[in-house]
Amino acid sequence: MREKIISKASELFLKLGFKSITMDDIACEMCISKKTIYKYFCNKEVLIEESIGVLHKEVHQSIDAIVKKDYNAIEENFEIRKMFKEMFNSGDTSPMYQLKKHYSETYNKLVNREINECNTVFKQNIEKGIREGFYRSEIPVDKYVKFYYTLIFEINGNTISEKEAQDLELEALEYHTRAMSTPLGILELEKQLKKIIT
Repeated sequence: MREKIISKASELFLKLGFKSITMDDIACEMCISKKTIYKYFCNKEVLIEESIGVLHKEVHQSIDAIVKKDYNAIEENFEIRKMFKEMFNSGDTSPMYQLKKHYSETYNKLVNREINECNTVFKQNIEKGIREGFYRSEIPVDKYVKFYYTLIFEINGNTISEKEAQDLELEALEYHTRAMSTPLGILELEKQLKKIIT
């Protein structure tokens, strides 16, 4: 039952936002009493933290699955962006914005955990792109990793509209890729951008 509650809460938080969804909403959706939820979670904040833990795991399993498909480095980043877009596409208000505004302590814990994961994913992607000839070999990898995750977290924590956040994320991805790319990388970037437009 505990896992079922976390699963349903995660789905509702992503769809309608962390602030908007109440314990009553979750109980109603699951056709259980609110008392049953409180048997497992002493308050909403604890449920949010548990839900974020599950979402974090799902996101990184999806990223690992994309990386295993052995796309080139630029296409890989676009596939990861597409996965995030599908996962966060249901609500008007950005869930991350709501989390930062109303549950800042939980948001800060999430960001600290994600920075470590992002460091690894972004660094591996840049190193792969250099090997493939899509990214310039002389770029300071650690600095570019920091630039990119700073941009992404800034967008997600400070943009109310989910659609606007996704548009800005695409601009940030293009900006990040252009800054690193060789002429071959620019051609691949243009190819990936055309796929989004068509």
